[in-house]
Amino acid sequence: MATGLLALLDDIAALVKVSAASLDDVPTQVAKTTGKVSGIVIDDTAVTPKYVVGLDPSRELSIIFQIAKKSLINKVIFLAPAALLLGFFAPWVITPILMLGGAYLCYEGYEKVHSMFSSHAAEGHNLEGKEIKAITPDELEKERVSGAVRTDLILSAEIIAITYSTVADKPLVTQIAVMLSVAVFITTAVYGFVGLIVKADDIGVHMAQEKFNATTRKIGRGIVKFMPHFLTILGYVGTAAMLWVGAEIIAHGIPFLSHQLDALGHSLADVPPLAWFAKAMACALGGIALGFVIDKLVKVFKRAFSRGPKETTAQ
Repeated sequence: MATGLLALLDDIAALVKVSAASLDDVPTQVAKTTGKVSGIVIDDTAVTPKYVVGLDPSRELSIIFQIAKKSLINKVIFLAPAALLLGFFAPWVITPILMLGGAYLCYEGYEKVHSMFSSHAAEGHNLEGKEIKAITPDELEKERVSGAVRTDLILSAEIIAITYSTVADKPLVTQIAVMLSVAVFITTAVYGFVGLIVKADDIGVHMAQEKFNATTRKIGRGIVKFMPHFLTILGYVGTAAMLWVGAEIIAHGIPFLSHQLDALGHSLADVPPLAWFAKAMACALGGIALGFVIDKLVKVFKRAFSRGPKETTAQ
């Protein structure tokens, strides 16, 4: 009896040691994963502020909190467990899912690039004869939150899938700890920074009040003047990151493209910044090309499905 109890205690002690050793590796894995998903994080940070533009300023932080809360729930409750289950039962499906997400990012990125170069006249012409639906501020807020959560869901799925692929060969305890840590850290960092961005102009206005000294007032006025330009720049950066990340994910899922991308980086290895820029530019251009193809396919399918009911009715 005593011998059995001692053996059980020895097994428990060994399990605790293994778990502790696994948890010691968590910060390293979190840092490693955060570096890998940096492009997606930049994209998420750049995309989100647009969803509060034009809404009641007093509701901005509340809207961001709603998006952040749903983003964290998606990561922790749905995406992380799904990644673990797929990794255990069907690990082969992780790469295709990543590639589908990458294709979506390329499509979204192409749509943004296309809208940048589309003429306002053409947009106005497209709106002629169309009924404009009036919605209340509450409905607009719900619509914006839903749109932000849909976009974030794709980006969150990419983050969780990349995180899992980084720790797939680690013990289960480490996998769970790393994915939960990454989910909480990235969600907090992204939406904390987004909150700071959207309220920066209010901070600037506050600093520009007469009760502060001349230097503080000057800085405040500078913030107010700079923020519109910063948001524009951030939008361009977000679009570029979307194309770069999406195409790179797809390239890594296709051996030939992955080898070509690595060869490009190795050919410029003596100048690391140039190597990074060349790979990012190649991915961005590839992302635009893929997004263009996907956009045409989507339009073809939309036309096909929109004609179907009419043709059926005519018969």
